[in-house]
Amino acid sequence: MGHFRGSMQNTIAVMNTKGGVGKSTIVMGLAETLSVHHGKTVLAIDSDSQASVSSMFMTTTALHKLQSDGLTIVDFLVASVLNDAPADWRKFVVGDVGDVDDARSVYVLPSDMQLTLFEREVSKEALHGRLRMSIRGLLSAVRDVFDIVLIDCPPGLSVLTESWLREADWHISPTKPDYVSSCGLEVLRRFKALNPEMGFATNLGVLVNMKDAMSPMDNEYHRWLDGNAENRCFEQAVPRVAALQHAAQFQAGERSYQAKYPGDAGRALKALSRELLDRLERAKTNTTSEDGQAADEATVQQA
Repeated sequence: MGHFRGSMQNTIAVMNTKGGVGKSTIVMGLAETLSVHHGKTVLAIDSDSQASVSSMFMTTTALHKLQSDGLTIVDFLVASVLNDAPADWRKFVVGDVGDVDDARSVYVLPSDMQLTLFEREVSKEALHGRLRMSIRGLLSAVRDVFDIVLIDCPPGLSVLTESWLREADWHISPTKPDYVSSCGLEVLRRFKALNPEMGFATNLGVLVNMKDAMSPMDNEYHRWLDGNAENRCFEQAVPRVAALQHAAQFQAGERSYQAKYPGDAGRALKALSRELLDRLERAKTNTTSEDGQAADEATVQQA
């Protein structure tokens, strides 16, 4: 993986170089499902200048206040990267977010459209190394505080997205079952192969999103994606249903999980969350066995 990431491997960049594949909705749905049905404490890091995830978890007024008060990821990064000053990440994380009544263990590190300007400054001043160190420090700190960390990355391969992809433990790639979205996966694969020595998140799996179960074309693309072992496709696809589009609209009054994610939407998210946790658990078990084997080999060599 390029460098030591600590014992907890729970930081996941949600990424596809193609836009419009529903990354932000997946981050929200997974965060609330993991909170309600698995009792997990989840941090959603909004790394998209459009602040989609942030606006899904709070009112526009609340988000604007955080932005005007300088309490977003932009302000954290400006302090730690451009000003090279210590910045306490806790100051920028917001709790008690979302509109699901029993999803009370979800937290957000909100975003702001100024993120694009920040990235321009990083490139202009050639501060890529400092940016990566800042992201490494942030992920190192939040790994031990939260059960799961989901990073909503914007489409494309910006300097900030590259830092997440190189410093996170895992990446999940949501894709629509169509040709153009699948091309986004290939771009990501080629990028990953460019500088392997720099480290890169491990592929946790490709997630087929916004699938129309009645479409022969969608089913064909799903089979095609699943047929490539490198994709490590999640068994559970997320359907294209109106409920998930409505879920993205924050409601001022709280609602139950069932009301927000009825029928197929809730069933898919619950199955996907279980599969996600199973994959993380299997990876943890494999790492523990490998560490144990290495320790045994070292003991034999010493003897």
